[in-house]
Amino acid sequence: MTKLKELSKKGFTLIELMIVVAIIGILAAIAIPKFAELIRKSGEGASKGNLGALRSALSIYYGDMEGLYPASGLALTIGGKYLTVVPTAKAPTYHADSAGMVLFTVVGAPTDAAGWHYQDQATNANVGNVLVNCTHTDTKGSIWTSY
Repeated sequence: MTKLKELSKKGFTLIELMIVVAIIGILAAIAIPKFAELIRKSGEGASKGNLGALRSALSIYYGDMEGLYPASGLALTIGGKYLTVVPTAKAPTYHADSAGMVLFTVVGAPTDAAGWHYQDQATNANVGNVLVNCTHTDTKGSIWTSY
């Protein structure tokens, strides 16, 4: 009889297991949104870094060409002197990464079509300016075109 009592004392009760599952569920409910926010912030940081690299390449090109910007932003990749490839524009949540469909517009304001907005009209005061082609806001509430 004592052996039977010893066997019945081993293991966890259903309530104990339900409490553990509830605690794990609460922790997961807190951690998953934080993880998603961190992924979004890392994408935003990558896009801002890529924008800086693109602007640096434009500045070097401008210096090499003695005051002329490229007619197309893609000219920065020719020969690989300034960039080997045009970097990806990432605007998490709003647009897909636009590595393949980089947009360089000739006239007008950003169109919110993802990619980059590059002003190449020599008569425009903003010639040589490149922006993220997204009119939404980042996690800090700043509009992407304000960078």
